[in-house]
Amino acid sequence: MGPTDSMTQTEKTRRDREQLQAAVGAAVSAYTDRNPRSREMFARAQQSLPGGNTRTGTHMDPFPFYADRGEGVLLFDLDGHPLLDFVNNNTALILGHAHPAVVQALQQQLPKGTGFPRPQVLEVEMAELLRERIPSLERLRFCSSGTEAVLNALRTARAFTGRHKTAKFEGAYHGLGYGALTATHREHFRNPFKKQLGKFGHFAPFPITSKELAETETQLKVLFKKHPIGAVLVEPIQGESGVNCASPDYLLGLRELCDERNLLLLLDEVQCGHFRTGNFFGWQTIMAAHTEFAPDACSMGKSIAAGLPMGAIWASAPLQDLLGPGTHGTTFGGTPLVSAGALKAIEIIERNNLAQNATNIGNYLAEQIGQLIAAHPNVLREVRGLGLMIGVELVEGIAAFAESKRPASVQIVERLHAAGLLTIPAGARVFRLLPPLNISKTDADEGLTLIESVIKELAQ
Repeated sequence: MGPTDSMTQTEKTRRDREQLQAAVGAAVSAYTDRNPRSREMFARAQQSLPGGNTRTGTHMDPFPFYADRGEGVLLFDLDGHPLLDFVNNNTALILGHAHPAVVQALQQQLPKGTGFPRPQVLEVEMAELLRERIPSLERLRFCSSGTEAVLNALRTARAFTGRHKTAKFEGAYHGLGYGALTATHREHFRNPFKKQLGKFGHFAPFPITSKELAETETQLKVLFKKHPIGAVLVEPIQGESGVNCASPDYLLGLRELCDERNLLLLLDEVQCGHFRTGNFFGWQTIMAAHTEFAPDACSMGKSIAAGLPMGAIWASAPLQDLLGPGTHGTTFGGTPLVSAGALKAIEIIERNNLAQNATNIGNYLAEQIGQLIAAHPNVLREVRGLGLMIGVELVEGIAAFAESKRPASVQIVERLHAAGLLTIPAGARVFRLLPPLNISKTDADEGLTLIESVIKELAQ
């Protein structure tokens, strides 16, 4: 008759709900008690900052924790708790927190000046270093962020082609600047600005299967006939929507379509670039068997200067003249301070072969999580990604998350945080692992242990 002879299904459901509510209440209470200084800072911050922080994606119920300092792969909050950091400022801290050699490079540059209104040597050295490593893209221009780099790529494409429309894709994230926002797919970001931005236009599917690839090509061909499209903008690996990797056939198909119609192929490497996937660009990892492939322009930010504010746009020869003086103004792009940090970061990465470490540790993490999936198929569905850009997808309908309206991805990130591991949500059911390139196997194992402990709790 069910759990007991006298208990109806309705009573059982009510009991289960009460137990879940009690567990959630206990977790919130424990978090609050454990983080009194962050609670106080949140109350203080709300008097000056909308929502209590500038980083709008960092909020947690009932309040976010406030960071105090970082050291290597660890982040310490205001209450002194160490967290194993598998977010690293959303991929920006490619060498973790406060890498001693990067810190020293910045200290040496500071007395010489942080920024000048004229060209400076370190900017040239950084440009030369990057150009040597990406021969297919001949010129580059620095800016202050990944969003700015994407905006510059879009402006350059429109100036070059004379056409103002850009093809973009479902699940895309290209930043929150007005121009970039029109190509960012998630409604959460776009809707508050609909009146200012007008129609966003059509988003083509981001193909995963061969059937979806054919559908994408069909839709793109229709778009090209109907609209004055001058460029195609795409992430080789979509981070925000769940770590979705483009296939080689997909990128080859886009290249072919662009060549047929005299369009520019623009790649957004802000999240997946700078050795995170084992090569300088994510597209180089994906297209390892197709060395002839190259985009017309490529944008990058976040990790290029080891956490300092730097972005860059690479462009092939036909676009060079549109990157000249006066075309893309910037106050802080390529300053000597950030250039010093960027140069030192590349030196460390290459000297210590950290690109290979990204591949090795990334494969190891994916393999171990695959074993967790096999052991707990009622919680985990899939692991995907390249190198140290990993997405872990949850199954639908996890009982422990049923009483909350918040996405499962946010809830598991909070549970992992409580366990001592900092991760980041992506979409509705994916959490991301974005550790620094210099992560050790020991730290990777510690992270896996924390993930396993949370998954086992959810599986009960």
